[in-house]
Amino acid sequence: MDFFDSTLITKALDQKFAFIKLKAEDHVMTLTLDRPEKKNAIHPHMVQEMAFAMQFAKQTNDIWAIVIKANGDVFCAGADLKAFMGMVGEFDSSIPQAKGEVLIGELFNKVHKPIITKVEGNVLAGGFFFLAGANYVVCTDDVVLGLPEVKRGLFPFQVMAALLEVMPKRIVVDWCIRGYNMPVHKAKDYGLVTHVVTSESIDTTVNELLDDIKENSPTAIRLGLEALDTINQQASKHQYLMQMLQKTVGSKDGQEGLIAFKQKRKPVWKGE
Repeated sequence: MDFFDSTLITKALDQKFAFIKLKAEDHVMTLTLDRPEKKNAIHPHMVQEMAFAMQFAKQTNDIWAIVIKANGDVFCAGADLKAFMGMVGEFDSSIPQAKGEVLIGELFNKVHKPIITKVEGNVLAGGFFFLAGANYVVCTDDVVLGLPEVKRGLFPFQVMAALLEVMPKRIVVDWCIRGYNMPVHKAKDYGLVTHVVTSESIDTTVNELLDDIKENSPTAIRLGLEALDTINQQASKHQYLMQMLQKTVGSKDGQEGLIAFKQKRKPVWKGE
């Protein structure tokens, strides 16, 4: 997970981020998705900034836990497909390109620190990486959880793999095939969400979890999560799934789904 030079990592809190906000206080690093005008859609450079933040957390002994949250009404609407196809636009960030390929599906397991994802807005498609990769998911009872990829001519390959780590196989596959919205309480029953709360009580629940975590040995927890990561490793899984996504995007159905979504019409599938 050493994507960046350690000397630069030590100055993480002084860096200029374009897509996230970063704060470290009282043994907790808070990473905030900060692209509300784009529904916090995942931009390629956002992934670089998240990798930078996670390496900072991993290498900083004083950080014992991580909280991931988002600005705006939508927690994350998934991948910014235009940006991943090369139309990245302009942005101001001091974070350099990582030394190697950053796979978001593996990123959160490699930090070896407890992660709490605080969800107060809708989560779609690739946004589920932030939930499946966390140890705790505290979610308000009014959010929408959806996997609409198949309605766009795509398939949530990497998301499927991430969800299979925390949810029953048949539920995950059905969700991916039918592309529906799942009620929050069902997501809790299936293991994706750990806490369903009201908007008024979410901060209290997150703080209680942090208090419990900070009462225990950060070294023991770090080594335990490192061991968990090691026994769960499946080499090149997410790299293969990324290739399958690119293949699907390039298919005729994939192109038709994206165009139809943009034009706000029903797609005409060809099965090609």
